[in-house]
Amino acid sequence: MKAPFGDLTEQIDYEFRDMSLVQRALNHRSARGRSNERLEFLGDAVLDTVISHELVKRFPHADEGVLSRLRAVLVRDASLAELAKGLNLGERIALGSGELKSGGARRDSILADAFEALLGAVFLDGGYASTERVIHQIFAARLESLSPSDAAKDPKTELQEWLQGRGHALPDYALVSSAGPDHNREFVVRCSIAHASMSSEATGSSRRAAEQAAARAVLQQLGAA
Repeated sequence: MKAPFGDLTEQIDYEFRDMSLVQRALNHRSARGRSNERLEFLGDAVLDTVISHELVKRFPHADEGVLSRLRAVLVRDASLAELAKGLNLGERIALGSGELKSGGARRDSILADAFEALLGAVFLDGGYASTERVIHQIFAARLESLSPSDAAKDPKTELQEWLQGRGHALPDYALVSSAGPDHNREFVVRCSIAHASMSSEATGSSRRAAEQAAARAVLQQLGAA
């Protein structure tokens, strides 16, 4: 481990009976020992259930599409990675030498998986009610500030639905280039539309961000934005 557990249990307001579960939750598959993948699988499922239930209670008139997009806002990798950083999980995750050298402790996907694995560990240690309480506490501020307007469709979804509604093929996204250090990388992505022989390139700090920007540019070209 890069750093001891320290005040982690205080931060999430949960005392583990079996601290080995915490160690496993923070053990990446690149490190020695039992990885956190099974706990991540479990934590992901519990998190989806708790957040879905909370959204249904908070927004009784929202339809399934709005609820799904609101949940995606809360549980996407970037959001979970921010929460993981708030818990200093990057300083606690055990990584193999290759991942350490490549900056794995700062990678959103690794941080998000560790966060979900920690929830899986809480679930195995204390059951559903304890995990639900921990999730409500961690997500309290984000849930309070959430509104149906946050469920606005992202550019990739808008473009896909616009094309499907007119019987056209789905867009093609291709990585043109990526450059820079791992902590400050820039990606260039091309979005191509076959039926209109149209394409647009855009940059972003992640491949997903670049794809969204490219899709937005194509929507503007199509007059659909």
